Amino acid sequence: MDTIDGTRELTERRPSHAARWAAIAVGVVLVALIAVLATSKTLDSRGISGELLGKPVPRVAGDTLGSGPFDIDDYRGRWVVVNFFATWCAPCVREHPELVAFSERHAVANDVEVVSVAYSDTPQSLREFFSRNGGAWPVIPEDTSRSALAFGVTGVPESYVVDPSGIVVAKFEGVTADALDGVIDGTVTG
Repeated sequence: MDTIDGTRELTERRPSHAARWAAIAVGVVLVALIAVLATSKTLDSRGISGELLGKPVPRVAGDTLGSGPFDIDDYRGRWVVVNFFATWCAPCVREHPELVAFSERHAVANDVEVVSVAYSDTPQSLREFFSRNGGAWPVIPEDTSRSALAFGVTGVPESYVVDPSGIVVAKFEGVTADALDGVIDGTVTG
């Protein structure tokens, strides 16, 4: 429609700024949701990443505190518990006696190996921790980034049970000796 001075009057309404911002916010939320769903790992009923369950164990190797090199491949034919922990982690300290009890239960049969991979710790604090709290298994003080990334560790403590053929069969975020024995006996899923 023309006005007296010859200019055109806008007859269409422009969307309000509030509506535009609301549409942008909804769009951002939808994009974020799609990104989360597309990149999330599926978990099985045991809470372990579907990408690792039933798959060969990732490489765990490195120099240990005083007991020479460790390579998980040397333990085929035995159960292995890979424990990611830190001496400053309260849940790790609470679960440690359970790992000691589990390891001692299997010492005579020599059918299980526990290995601890330290997260953000010093060799000195690790030596002091094991001296005070027991545990006569290999401790890898440094290789946390490679092993932790390979396992998909999101926090400590996390323990993975590997069967004698080298397949990851269970994951625990805090573990008991009985639960570990249950996995080995086939009566508990991790």
